[in-house]
Amino acid sequence: MVETVVTVERTTTTQTTAPGGGGGLSALKINIGYFTTVPGILKLVQFVLGIICMACASPAYVSATSFFLFVAVISFIATILWIFAYLLGIREALTVAVNWIFTELINTAICTLLYFIAFVVQLAKWSGYPNTYGYGSNIAAGVFGVFIFLAYAAGTYFLYLAHRSGSNY
Repeated sequence: MVETVVTVERTTTTQTTAPGGGGGLSALKINIGYFTTVPGILKLVQFVLGIICMACASPAYVSATSFFLFVAVISFIATILWIFAYLLGIREALTVAVNWIFTELINTAICTLLYFIAFVVQLAKWSGYPNTYGYGSNIAAGVFGVFIFLAYAAGTYFLYLAHRSGSNY
């Protein structure tokens, strides 16, 4: 009779994690690479031009400047939120069913439209007040409004292309 020998080895593996590891913030990763792309550079240009627009238009002496500052501040806050979303990789860390490119496209398109209205109103209103206090800075705010409008329009265009191609950046 033939004997069969069976050897059984039991191995156990243990996994240890660092204290505090695996928490909610561990999924966030710093993503500087996005800001080397054209949409990332445009986002930084929008940030800088937003600061310049707010600085030139403050304080608001006429109602047109109040609207211009409203648009500048709301767009600035939205731009900061998108910068942090890309910088910290929040889009990748959240597992929610949100079309981020389309959401950003709608946001940027609204900012583009609002900046177009704001710079036209700002320049039209202040062109009637030459030689008054704040004339130069408010005209400069309107001119920088044209530049930031162009930056948002370019951002909208690139987001539209990304949305059509199905890209996620």
